[in-house]
Amino acid sequence: MSDAASAYHWERSFRLWDTYFALVWAATVAYVLAAEQSGWPLRTVAAALLVPLVPLYVGAGRRLIRGDPPDQWQAVVYLAAALALFLPSAVLAGETRVLTFALIPQCFMTLRLRSALVAVAAINLVPVAGWALLWRPNARDLVFNALFCLVTLVFSVALGIWTIRIIEQSQGRAELIAELDASRHEIGRLSEAHGALAERERLAREIHDTLAQGFTSLVMLIQAVEAELDHDLPEARRHLRLMDETARQNLAEARALVAGGAPADLDGASLPDALGRLAARHDATLEVTGPVRMLPAGPEVVALRACQEALANARKHAGSSVAVGVALAYADDMLTVSVRDDGPGFDPGAARGGYGLAGLRARAVEVGGTAEVRSAPGVGTVVTVRLPVLRRETP
Repeated sequence: MSDAASAYHWERSFRLWDTYFALVWAATVAYVLAAEQSGWPLRTVAAALLVPLVPLYVGAGRRLIRGDPPDQWQAVVYLAAALALFLPSAVLAGETRVLTFALIPQCFMTLRLRSALVAVAAINLVPVAGWALLWRPNARDLVFNALFCLVTLVFSVALGIWTIRIIEQSQGRAELIAELDASRHEIGRLSEAHGALAERERLAREIHDTLAQGFTSLVMLIQAVEAELDHDLPEARRHLRLMDETARQNLAEARALVAGGAPADLDGASLPDALGRLAARHDATLEVTGPVRMLPAGPEVVALRACQEALANARKHAGSSVAVGVALAYADDMLTVSVRDDGPGFDPGAARGGYGLAGLRARAVEVGGTAEVRSAPGVGTVVTVRLPVLRRETP
């Protein structure tokens, strides 16, 4: 519930309490004036003593009841003034005791439990004791009024304690709800932040595996063309065609990345065809073994991205003159893609930073697979990614 709605609900409930107090007060005054046991002058005095209770309640009582928590010293002063008017009136006219239905709740609403019990005892006992001393009733009336006083006292105390416990439980629940609401907002904020971080990491990985690799290939092809223009024009033209194809492929990848669709190489093509075009752009060979079949998009995308990363690393770190081979193997429950080069190799344990190998392993783990890099100085590099796929059904 919003703060505005809570304030409206409290104002509405408080208006009901104001109406209740006014009705009880008016009924008490009417009952006192209509009583037959006391004389007219005494009834008039008793009713007159009740009149100041209205401005006292309006000026002080309402503010104290609405306090959170009420000021205890001011509450004591307010109730003492109210009892100073109520008790003499109740001694003069027993009908005044009807007003206890409006005074006793205020004791529990404004005072701590122990002080409230003292005030409630005074409200119940003093009028009967004063009435007995002033009017000297017969034994039967005295016993009847004393028993009635004790019953109302016990009922008032029990009801007051129960009310206070309900209020405390409600306050506890309100605090718990506020904490849960704050926790929910915090969880939502953290979830949103985590989602944004995960999406940023995904985009960074996609850009690294597509656009960045494509631009790296373009730079390497430009360097090759510059070296071939003077002595090998046919090879330079071939590399220019590869540059054109790579640039177009990068544009298609950028569009696919923005649209959130499948990689451009896999759009309307099989995985072996996509890897074949990719291998051709990197002057690598492709070998496909096993029965080729359509697979879920997840493993195919991971296999393509892993091959892109491995080929780009091979050309970047091993050079354009080394032989690079791609192997794609279909098994019943496994798809394996390997990229091998005979370059200078490196120490995998010393590799640090970047999205390359870490991103490759993260992609494989996302679909339940594994990525392995085997290399050593002077012996080349083999990148192998194994991805679980659905087992073929045997007829």
